Amino acid sequence: MNDAKSSTLPTSVAWLGYGGLLPFLVLMPASLIDHHGAVWSDALYAYGAIILSFIGALHWGMAMILPDLSERQRSAWFVWSVVPALIAWPALLFSPLLAAPLLVFGFVAHYLQDRRLADQVTLPGWYLPLRLRLSIVAIVCLVGGAFSSHF
Repeated sequence: MNDAKSSTLPTSVAWLGYGGLLPFLVLMPASLIDHHGAVWSDALYAYGAIILSFIGALHWGMAMILPDLSERQRSAWFVWSVVPALIAWPALLFSPLLAAPLLVFGFVAHYLQDRRLADQVTLPGWYLPLRLRLSIVAIVCLVGGAFSSHF
């Protein structure tokens, strides 16, 4: 039910969304090549956990404002919106080899939930393609960072 009329990605959203990838794109290689790899790796997984929690909050906001949702759907989206934070939090306690798959699972699950939401309500046409691109880069960086030598 995406709205084709709003398929143009707003400039501010593009800057913020793609700019939000910079920590992933800096921290992943730093964790692999710098002698302070453990610091960079911890920062990478902490940032991944924060971003996963953030994108969960997107569904909280949508559940509050989307008029096309039934009360049952609205409640389900409120419940889902806290799940990414519940996935992200334990990742902060794990080594990269355990944190990476947990966070990757969270990003994949959230994208699948985004697709389910798009089937139920009208979202801007740019939303799902942007979420997919951002998720792919985050996932690649999280997986790459799991191979840091400090663990």
